[in-house]
This record gives sequence, C-alpha cells and structure tokens, in this order.
Amino acid sequence: MERIDSLDKKILGILSKNARIPFKDVAEQCDVSRAAIHQRVQHLIDAGVITGSGFDVNPKSLGYSTCTYVGITLEKGSMYKDVVERLQHIPEVVECHFTTGPYTMLVKLYARDNEQLMDLLNGKLQGIPGVVATETLISLEQSLKREIPISLDEETKRK
Repeated sequence: MERIDSLDKKILGILSKNARIPFKDVAEQCDVSRAAIHQRVQHLIDAGVITGSGFDVNPKSLGYSTCTYVGITLEKGSMYKDVVERLQHIPEVVECHFTTGPYTMLVKLYARDNEQLMDLLNGKLQGIPGVVATETLISLEQSLKREIPISLDEETKRK
C-alpha cells in the first residue's frame, strides 16, 4: 500500500467524522483546492484506503430489535469459505470473521425477536454443513462505535 502523507491523513480525519461534508469545506479546512481534495479522495479510494461510504441505518427502525454475536465452531477450518458462501444467503447476517480462539468464526446478526433468532440459529446457522456448534451472545446495548483513529503529525495539527 502506498504511503499516506499528512494531507491524506487530514482529509481522512475530516471525512471519518462526517463523510457527507462537501469537498469545498474539506478543501477550506486543508487550505488546498477543491480539485486537489477530489483527486486525493479518488486516489485513496483507488488505493483501497477508503473502502466505502454510505449511511448507517438503525436496525431497530426496521424492526430488528436483537443484535447477536454468534461464535461458530466448524468441523474443519478449511470449510470456512464454504460456510461464508452459505451465510451470504442469510440477510440478517451483517458481519462474519474468521477468528482464533474458541470459535472458528464470529458472526454478527440481527433478529426481529427471540423467535426469529431461534429460527436463524436452529433452522439456518446450525444446518450449514460443517457447523458443529454455536454459542450465542446477545448485545444488550451498543455503547461505542467509531472508526480507527487517524493520527496526524505535529505539523499537520498546527495547520
């Protein structure tokens, strides 16, 4: 990956706080032209530094009141990709990680209620070939959600 300079970091810091900020405002804060910001942002996207943009939709507003993390143990770790392929067809699964520790995988999903959660666990996740066990952790409250910090060098902080 290419080196990210102090201007890139400053742009990332601004955008990570408000991805909808107009480029003219970013340019003003960085003391460069709007075209320079546009080029820099496009370069960061092309380089894979910026991997997405969009809106965070509150799952509760759509009727999904239960956020759950499920630790999944597989028969063999090599089955991971096949299981991920099956999980892609379950829309309530919003994240999936290949992990170390007591689980082969950790999945985050949303359910409308306990009945749907039970169906997702018993009827879908545990029915996937290779899944030998699941452990369910229900999130009672999300207290923190943020992006990774973008550290600026001292010179950039002063500008």
